[in-house]
Amino acid sequence: MSDEHESFIKTPKQLITIVILAFVVPIIIITLLINFATSTPRDGAGADSMSEEAIAARIKPVAVLELRDASGPRTLKSGEDVFKLQCGTCHSAGLAGAPKLGDKDAWAPRIKTGYDALLHSALKGKGAMAPQSGGDYEDIEIGRAVVYMANQAGGNLPEPAEPKPAAGDKAADGAK
Repeated sequence: MSDEHESFIKTPKQLITIVILAFVVPIIIITLLINFATSTPRDGAGADSMSEEAIAARIKPVAVLELRDASGPRTLKSGEDVFKLQCGTCHSAGLAGAPKLGDKDAWAPRIKTGYDALLHSALKGKGAMAPQSGGDYEDIEIGRAVVYMANQAGGNLPEPAEPKPAAGDKAADGAK
């Protein structure tokens, strides 16, 4: 008889060792593969779709209602802030004939007309620009935005002063 058909397992102890290794080694390999697959960061599109920020962005309300006390204290915005929030859409890109911010050639004839004419155009509307008076911003804030835009194009207009509170204004006096 030849030795080629003989089993390499000769004792029951070897048989038990082989059976245990047959179960343990694949489990260890599968565990290592799972750890490798889940520990590497994903960089592709949609990889962060289940992150807290992405989920919060998807479920946030479409509109937010902000209640403000009309008689409460209010801080006036700077000309640059009003420009960014209200005027920037058209004046940054020059849409609908609006002079672009910093374009000295387009602003020069307008600056020559003076602050009052520029403010009047902004408050009452001019061309495709809707009137800004009576909107989200006080007239003085619109005036600050006009000065900001004119000065960015080489003008030297002074910023309008804050209005003095009225003598009977309780909010300004701090009275109860």
